[in-house]
Amino acid sequence: MSNERAADVVIVGAGQGGAQTAIALRQQKLEGSILMIGAEPELPYERPALSKEYLAGEKAFEKLSLRPASFWAERRVDLQLGTRVVAVDAERHEVRAADGSAIRYGSLVWATGGRPRRLACSGHDLAGVHAVRDRADVDRMLGELQAASEIVVVGAGYIGLEAAAVLRKKGKRVTVLEARDRVLPRVAGEPLSRFFEAEHTAKGVELRLGAQVECIEESARRARGVRLATGEVLPADIVVVGIGIVAETDALVAAGARAAEGGVLVDLQCKTSLVDVYAIGDCAAHPNVHANGRVVRLESIQNANDQAAVVAKSIAKTLGEGERYDAIPWFWSNQYDLRLQTVGLMIDHDDVVVRGDPSTRAFSVVYLRGGKVVALDCVNKTKDYVQAKPLIAAGRAVDRERLADPEITLKDLSSV
Repeated sequence: MSNERAADVVIVGAGQGGAQTAIALRQQKLEGSILMIGAEPELPYERPALSKEYLAGEKAFEKLSLRPASFWAERRVDLQLGTRVVAVDAERHEVRAADGSAIRYGSLVWATGGRPRRLACSGHDLAGVHAVRDRADVDRMLGELQAASEIVVVGAGYIGLEAAAVLRKKGKRVTVLEARDRVLPRVAGEPLSRFFEAEHTAKGVELRLGAQVECIEESARRARGVRLATGEVLPADIVVVGIGIVAETDALVAAGARAAEGGVLVDLQCKTSLVDVYAIGDCAAHPNVHANGRVVRLESIQNANDQAAVVAKSIAKTLGEGERYDAIPWFWSNQYDLRLQTVGLMIDHDDVVVRGDPSTRAFSVVYLRGGKVVALDCVNKTKDYVQAKPLIAAGRAVDRERLADPEITLKDLSSV
């Protein structure tokens, strides 16, 4: 076929995971051809800044680029941008793009991330309803911000709260709606949730917990308000929806890949159930050794980067015997002048210890399972964050009273 391409390694997805896979493959001395296919027209860039510095206008988009175009050319990584892959033929070792073109592969790395989850109610697709997932999303919102004064944010996870903090600093009236009874309900313990609730309230954000959205009200096909299940209508010039993502795995699952936890299932070498097909990052569900035996899907740069390293070694045949993906997860969030750094997974924790006084705005929340530290949320406490990883890795029981004493370093606890 005249419109058919081929590469030894085809990477679908030009985000953090896809870019890092290409980089790692060359670091592993792979000499074969590499083709990275991205749905966006942009060179690979940092997404976390979209809801923070980029939305705030503090960092130009050019500063978000992971590498300049010359970098990819020098490393012989071909880029096919503005192309969406819609089908996979695992037997033919071929992917097909939306324009009908076909690309043959020797190894396939699926690093597509996910698309923003939409509201299920009427009005979800009106003008003025925005997600925060890619550059185009944020640029559309920025184009409307000057004329907007009332903003409703649906979802009080990291994205929702980060966007609320930025928009409040821009002088907008911001209301955050959360269906559950506290913010960050899926990723943090109650002490941290209550702290961030107090912080946002003090900054003038109106929090509505236990709030159910019935629909988005419209005027001339544009969002003008959010109707709650109670019948109350909140005025809204802009609605920001931050209720998670839907992993982009449809084509891979349709090709026969096993699915789990809303993503495609991989093993500890990031292999899917399809021959010569790997998956990494937000779209990959994997048995995580730090998740108490559970299969999880993690949305973080750390996860994407570390899985990319494992895949590159596997493809380049430099993976050591018994080597697997077992990195301790970490995450972060910036809200106002608060730096939240998380290490470990709080899954199945049975105890919570607060180190320090939250009123000082510098403290840590420690999660334990069976007396062992499994995760920490550190607010403006970088020292705790840095010292937590060896404590988690040690997997030893710690003295709860000593753990609660912020004058005793975590380093001292991990060496006991």
